[in-house]
Amino acid sequence: MMRIRLTSGLVRLGAVVFVGLALLQATPLQAQDVTAQTLVDRAQVQDLITRYYYNFGKEDPGSFAHFYAEDAELILGDTHFKGLEGITRAYAGAGKNSPMRQAYAFNVTISNPLIVVHGETATARLIFTEYLTAKRGDAPTIRTQGREYATFVKTHGQWRYRTRRIMSGAEVPKGWTD
Repeated sequence: MMRIRLTSGLVRLGAVVFVGLALLQATPLQAQDVTAQTLVDRAQVQDLITRYYYNFGKEDPGSFAHFYAEDAELILGDTHFKGLEGITRAYAGAGKNSPMRQAYAFNVTISNPLIVVHGETATARLIFTEYLTAKRGDAPTIRTQGREYATFVKTHGQWRYRTRRIMSGAEVPKGWTD
């Protein structure tokens, strides 16, 4: 009796694994081959993105430049900021009077990150949502939501943004490939 249950359980497990593998084969967007190095690189890129978003609301706008490669570009709509000086200028414009600095709390969440590593470069796309709480006890409100499309380069063993494009809506940048 015990042997029959164990065998039928293994058959069910085998069927689940088979169906799961068949579904993976049929997906329109194939996953990247996973190696120990791609897992480490993905984790490092995601950590860079997370730390970048946690940096919002800090007093020193120049601190954002540390996340970028020397020849990086930040693209906000139709406005392009090139190089570390340009990127520092982009964040200096936020100023001390911005709503996020005057609020009780400003939080940004990121979701659905799709990170693909290509050796010493990588791409990522994600959705971000900004929440603003005006004063203690208030419910947070959504300030904005959008998408980030970014490319990264590994420089001196560290991942850095090469390009960071912020867009609204669901449109994918022209020519984008993961």
